[in-house]
Amino acid sequence: MTTSGGPIPTTGDPEVDQVLETLATQSARFEEVGRLISDIRGRGEAEDGRVVVEVLPSGSLASLTIDPRAMRLGSQALAEAILAAAKEAEEDATRKAETLMSPLLDDPPPYGHTPRG
Repeated sequence: MTTSGGPIPTTGDPEVDQVLETLATQSARFEEVGRLISDIRGRGEAEDGRVVVEVLPSGSLASLTIDPRAMRLGSQALAEAILAAAKEAEEDATRKAETLMSPLLDDPPPYGHTPRG
């Protein structure tokens, strides 16, 4: 058995070794999904694409593009368009993160363990 950190020592007990291998595999999958999530950029648009917002998975603003034609909207309408595009971008980032996480969350628990609820 091996992991990204090197080989997993065997215990001599096949069931325990299987559990350790399963946990190592799941851990590697979670690490990979974490890396992929950190690369997500949510995108949202408003005013027919004249206002475009990109956000990071945390919801922080990554970029804001305002077409010069959007400046004719007036300050209130432009502010509303920016907020609408930002909301759409946050929803897009959330959707992308959920898509990446879904296979991990939908997998049955390993080695027959059922969570208590």
